[in-house]
Amino acid sequence: MYCTIDDIEKHTSSPTLIQLSSDDGQEAVNRVVVEEAILYASTLIDGYLRGRYSLPLDTHFPLLRIIAIDLSVYRLYSRRMRNEMPEVIETAYKSAIATLRDIQKGIISLQSENDTLETSAFSPDEYRTNKTIIDRLFGKQRLSEY
Repeated sequence: MYCTIDDIEKHTSSPTLIQLSSDDGQEAVNRVVVEEAILYASTLIDGYLRGRYSLPLDTHFPLLRIIAIDLSVYRLYSRRMRNEMPEVIETAYKSAIATLRDIQKGIISLQSENDTLETSAFSPDEYRTNKTIIDRLFGKQRLSEY
């Protein structure tokens, strides 16, 4: 799971979370409903990351936590306000999906809280790739023809 119930409660308010999750007029957060929304968000995130990253991820990524919160909140709102979705919630959902697509395409790479930027160690003569010589469609010989 990429976020917790506490994360969602901090993002929204307790009364709002109670209203979105509780059925039958309960005065407490229905933890089962919120956990199902979190499971939905985590499954959706894993679907986008599958193939690019080895799952399950063993490192905590702040970006994925934010995305999971937005997806979970959207899921909770969709239980109650499917036809009257607040614009800010829908915008956050669309932004989260767009970010997941960018991660999937490799435009955005995940950075954990423990990672540090090592710009001083980077050399313009050196680059890293996940491709091997076998993956090349066009070798140097073929490219020199153009």
